[in-house]
Amino acid sequence: MCGKEFSEDFSLIKHQRIYSVGHPYTCDVCHKVFSKKSSLKTHQRIHRDHPYLCKVCNKTFSYSNLKTHELIHSGERPYVCAVCNKAFKVQSHLITHQKLHSGERPYNCDVCKKAFSRKSHMITHQRTHSGERPYTCDVCKKTFSEKGRLIIHQRIHSGERPYVCTVCNKAFSNQMIMLRHQSIHNGERPYICDVCKKAFSRKSHLITHHRIHSGERPFACSVCNKTFICQSHLITHKRIHSGERPFSCDVCKKAFHGTGTLITHRRIHSGVRPYACTVCNKAFSCHSHLVTHKRLHSGERLHTCDVCNKAFNQKGNMIIHQRVHTGERPYTCDVCNKSFSKKKTLIKHQHIHNG
Repeated sequence: MCGKEFSEDFSLIKHQRIYSVGHPYTCDVCHKVFSKKSSLKTHQRIHRDHPYLCKVCNKTFSYSNLKTHELIHSGERPYVCAVCNKAFKVQSHLITHQKLHSGERPYNCDVCKKAFSRKSHMITHQRTHSGERPYTCDVCKKTFSEKGRLIIHQRIHSGERPYVCTVCNKAFSNQMIMLRHQSIHNGERPYICDVCKKAFSRKSHLITHHRIHSGERPFACSVCNKTFICQSHLITHKRIHSGERPFSCDVCKKAFHGTGTLITHRRIHSGVRPYACTVCNKAFSCHSHLVTHKRLHSGERLHTCDVCNKAFNQKGNMIIHQRVHTGERPYTCDVCNKSFSKKKTLIKHQHIHNG
């Protein structure tokens, strides 16, 4: 079995495993699963109305649409723009694209008069006025105004990440995010912080970074009032309160609050350590560990005890040190009730009892 076939089969198996609980109705053509029998019947109309099967990905189409779809797998783009040389799979997409160069925008929103080059874009835009969200996730019932956003969202549940960076092989569920990521490799960082001169590839990253200097933390948890500099951190934090751990390791089944933690965890199994120190070549699975390690070489100590002004290169070490002043001893032996300020000291002590 070739690598591509294995990857597709593995994705199908993984997808089926995720949905098997509470989704008992399976399509006998493409094996997609559903929680309701009515949803399965609705889905099966796709195969009746679109009987032609793609041999690569098993999706079904009408005959003309199958021929267009197959160009995705072959990579063929026969229709080329004479102005910018951008290539397209189908002629209609080229015709729509050329309106960007001509400035033609024949479709106008009847509410705000905003103009669009494509009718579908205008229809989607009008939902911002009507509030219509016709596309619903059949797993979590979240609704969307665009079908494309629903498809991207559903990859949270399936774990699918079809867009892979050609430089570092990092995978993404969204093509736009992957393209933005690739700017990291070309070195382009046009957005510069006017305080510390740190440069960023995206303006939104610079705006978020500025909050480190300003102290602004506009996103607050409604449960514990803890605040964050960006919304994604708040969303991940809220799962601590809800107990939700939607991201599971496919090797050991351990579950996590966020995708970033899951990606880092998987490196335990793969042995991948992508972050290497340029001084001593020591490699790390997590970028934050590399940043902390580099301070050993630079001598930088950013974390200072507010009692005795002793400085540390790791925040965790400073917290442990401060227990000298507070007398806090949070680690207690469950045999003799003796308490300790450090976890490793407790573990060493327990050897006395277990021999």
